[in-house]
Amino acid sequence: MTSLSRGWERIRNAGLFWPLAALALVMLFNLIFTPNFFRLEIKNGHLFGSLIDILNRGAPLMLMAIGMTLVIATAGVDLSVGAVAAICAATATVLVGNVTGATNMPLWEVIPITLGVALLCGLWNGLLVSRARIEPMVATLVLMVAGRGIAQLITGGQIITVYYERFFYFGAGYLLGLPFTLFIVAGVMLFAWLMTRRTAIGLFIESVGTNASASFYSGINEKNVKLLAYVFCAFCAGIAGIIISSNVKSADANNVGLYMELDAILSVVIGGTLMSGGRFSLAGSVVGALLIQSVTTTIYAFGVPPEVVLVVKAVVVLFVVLLYSQPVKVALDKLSRRRGVRA
Repeated sequence: MTSLSRGWERIRNAGLFWPLAALALVMLFNLIFTPNFFRLEIKNGHLFGSLIDILNRGAPLMLMAIGMTLVIATAGVDLSVGAVAAICAATATVLVGNVTGATNMPLWEVIPITLGVALLCGLWNGLLVSRARIEPMVATLVLMVAGRGIAQLITGGQIITVYYERFFYFGAGYLLGLPFTLFIVAGVMLFAWLMTRRTAIGLFIESVGTNASASFYSGINEKNVKLLAYVFCAFCAGIAGIIISSNVKSADANNVGLYMELDAILSVVIGGTLMSGGRFSLAGSVVGALLIQSVTTTIYAFGVPPEVVLVVKAVVVLFVVLLYSQPVKVALDKLSRRRGVRA
């Protein structure tokens, strides 16, 4: 095998290669077929364009994917993140109120209370999984089903509209010419990276996901590790709920975060984290979320009806996931070896 073949194999086996390659293909498709897709404009000191829209609209999904990564790394799954986002969106909008140009409660109180609600949701899921020993899919399915009912109770079954402009800044504001949501995602990403890569928590999560029993006998409190993962995941979903409600200036308990749990799981899988748990990639999950949002934006740019979007998205995601399948990996290895021998 030549040095060139070995270099290509190392690149291909890198965790971020396939997600970035898939994202590059989507960008290349838009470069060829979508007019002005890469065009950026500055209006009132703010950047506008399709790329900015992808980053801005994909922020809630990126946040959910970051939190979901830690849960899946423990060999679990959280199906309730969409419902948690709906609960937090309902909580925030009810606390802010629908008084024109005013708020019922200061934002410095609204945000901590809303995130506190998210933490309670994560604590509920974490206790069911870690202490009650309920299967993660079943345990989080409880809140997934009940969560939107709770959000409906909070809003009184109404769509709460907000008129307080400072609240809009979280989802529609700009800082240094860029959407403020990007700074929120960057802050959460930095916190998650420091927590998992600069402390022992990341190793504990990978250990629990690989073999929970062995981790327990090694002195790792696997119950608390799982609890932490679910609490952090709900925390990320809570921030996403605030961003969504701020962006649309309202809270609809039936639609906020709808099906986003599935997109979050897909983002994590596309990013290279195995559903069986163990090693994980936060950056890969973020790239996976950007890929899904890019596909969605591309589909809408071609005027595809909304009812077809899910089908097209499923085909694209299936193609990307197949790249991770063992038969495809074996075929690529054989092809690489043949090229190496010929060289």
